[in-house]
Amino acid sequence: MMNRRRFIAVSAAALAATGAEAAPLRWQGYAMGADVSLTLYGGTRADLDAARSEIGRMETVFSVYDPASELSRINAQGGGPLSPDSARLLAVCQRVHRATGGLFDPTVQPVIRAALEDRALPWHLVGWDRVRLTASHVHMGPGQEMTLNGIAQGYATDRVGDLLVARGFQKALVAVGEHTAIGGPFRLGIEDPDHGMVGVRVLENHAIATSSPGAMRIGPVTHIVDPKGPAAPQWSTITVEARSAALADGLSTALCHAPRDRIAEIARATGTRVTLIAPDGKRATLGEPPL
Repeated sequence: MMNRRRFIAVSAAALAATGAEAAPLRWQGYAMGADVSLTLYGGTRADLDAARSEIGRMETVFSVYDPASELSRINAQGGGPLSPDSARLLAVCQRVHRATGGLFDPTVQPVIRAALEDRALPWHLVGWDRVRLTASHVHMGPGQEMTLNGIAQGYATDRVGDLLVARGFQKALVAVGEHTAIGGPFRLGIEDPDHGMVGVRVLENHAIATSSPGAMRIGPVTHIVDPKGPAAPQWSTITVEARSAALADGLSTALCHAPRDRIAEIARATGTRVTLIAPDGKRATLGEPPL
């Protein structure tokens, strides 16, 4: 199981059904290092069980802490063949890496591991440019390892959402660390670990993800590591709304270390809306809601 990498700062503020709707099926649990919840309007217990099973399957692929996971095998071998899920997620990683000018980089895992073990931080091992990715294989440079904790929760959220759509759902809210809405609207509150509730967003047929780097430290670094070196995050909380939870998750991770003007450029280029909470609590919103 993935340890909780960050403070998940988006929580459901109001999920009341209208008078014309039956009470939804709900489930809450813990998986992939985060609180998990499913709110299904319509369907049966079998649909809920199928969604829970998909969450469990995602954990067996992407956990950096389970030695039997696919990601652990890739890290131990320096690469190797990819399952379809890993191939899809690493393709998203590549897209987010390019869109952020390298601020998103899964190869920070050796730095995180060294920080946990109170060793010198091996920044020289960080660099997605040394990763070779094809449709079915990945190869890393000597000594490199990956963590997908900054994006896998979003991908799992997307996968569960896709499963529910395939099963005929027209309204549901899925949260595997991040949130995606099938239908809606759903009102969600944005929280900052230092400043409390700082805003509300309405989610309808799109996703939202939040990162708050200061909520946890690992030795000399925050748990959201700047791949370019030991710099302090520029923002207390970043919330991203996007068409996919994986994209929102990856961007919310990366943009914690980006200046405001660069965030505005990235929001325009990726068709996302970004809410920034500064260390002093000041708030700004850049970009437009995803269509």
